[in-house]
Amino acid sequence: MKLSVIGCGYLGAVHAASMAELGHDVVGIEVDVPKAQLLAAGKAPFHEPGFEELLGRSLASGRLRFSSDMADAAGSAVHFVCVGTPQKRGEYAADLRYVEAATEALLAVLEPGDLVVGKSTVPVGTAARLAELVEGKVPGATLVWNPEFLREGFAVQDTLHPDRLVYGVPAGADGERARAVLDEVYATIVAAGTPQVVTDYATAEMVKTAANSFLATKISFINAMAELCEATGADVKQLADAIGYDDRIGRKFLNAGLGFGGGCLPKDIRAFMARAGELGADQALTFLREVDNINMRRRIRMVDLAREVCDGSLVGKRIAVLGAAFKPDSDDIRDSPALNVAAQLQLQGASVRVTDPAAGDNIRRSWPQLDVVDTAEEAAERADAVLLLTEWKQFRELDPVAFGTVVAKKRVLDGRQALDRDAWEAAGWAYRALGRRAG
Repeated sequence: MKLSVIGCGYLGAVHAASMAELGHDVVGIEVDVPKAQLLAAGKAPFHEPGFEELLGRSLASGRLRFSSDMADAAGSAVHFVCVGTPQKRGEYAADLRYVEAATEALLAVLEPGDLVVGKSTVPVGTAARLAELVEGKVPGATLVWNPEFLREGFAVQDTLHPDRLVYGVPAGADGERARAVLDEVYATIVAAGTPQVVTDYATAEMVKTAANSFLATKISFINAMAELCEATGADVKQLADAIGYDDRIGRKFLNAGLGFGGGCLPKDIRAFMARAGELGADQALTFLREVDNINMRRRIRMVDLAREVCDGSLVGKRIAVLGAAFKPDSDDIRDSPALNVAAQLQLQGASVRVTDPAAGDNIRRSWPQLDVVDTAEEAAERADAVLLLTEWKQFRELDPVAFGTVVAKKRVLDGRQALDRDAWEAAGWAYRALGRRAG
């Protein structure tokens, strides 16, 4: 089947290459000409495990190409809209300019019978409004909403082997036809027995934001427990292990620490609150404001803890920050808790060195005031304290004995509960972590 993917950022580029991998003839439309050229050359504009290999295979197959001209989307039966929905500056609401612009630009090439498939994360009510636009301008064309559930670091796997498919379709014959077309697009995935939820626009739009809000709530819950553990002398890791054995709760997302960041969870829960307010249902989501507040407090507490272990003052202290991306296996530094902490430490007088296996170039461009180095050893040279703030495998597997020969003081703050405390303390390190007793 001939498909177009409008917007080839993180979501769109992975989706385009994955659809070609599934056997479709795909054109990716990207208005950023250098990015389109980079993708066409088989180079990934972001760090994502397995993506560049997938991109190379899809291009070599002849089933994938990239263009900056929307006219090249003409003739495709299905058009995926994969543009971003960032948070509006100075507001909680989502900025829908890019989704609206992409949909309007598509109208020039749409034909009756075409399917426009929204994958972007949008406030509830967006799909119904865009459906009126599409069907009003191109009778016979149909809009559906098919939200994405990609995890950075697992995007290729999550696209080719998703845990569910959600279709938000109009009622009646148009909806039945849309479902049949999407089943054809995802035939390999459907044949694997992947669960499907076929529903209305509003429910499909809410699935992604509700899922992200639940995950954010779970993370902030355990971080709230970490605050209580620090007040009472309890150990949050043992607490999380104990409650995680309850299969109604589960252990995932119960690692207390710096909390969440990135381009999805923070802006999605804020946009969810904003939309609830617009609908007059703001009281239903007031708890998310405290979820957000707890999350932001973790960053402040990490700075306070660093000051505490540095004898009460950060002025003139050398601090090593291991990890800057908002999560491992990603170069995404949007709303990164690690970078926020690093900047605050520097503002309070510390000499900070940051290292990250993938995000170094992004940090240098966006945070030129920070000293970025290539290795953990460079960052920790003569350091008064080491902060693990993103749990990359290479940091988790550091040899505490060898690493201890680099620093001035063996003091480590584990911001992600990722290190083997016993091993580090046996090597002579003073170990601290949010919500855990000092050794």
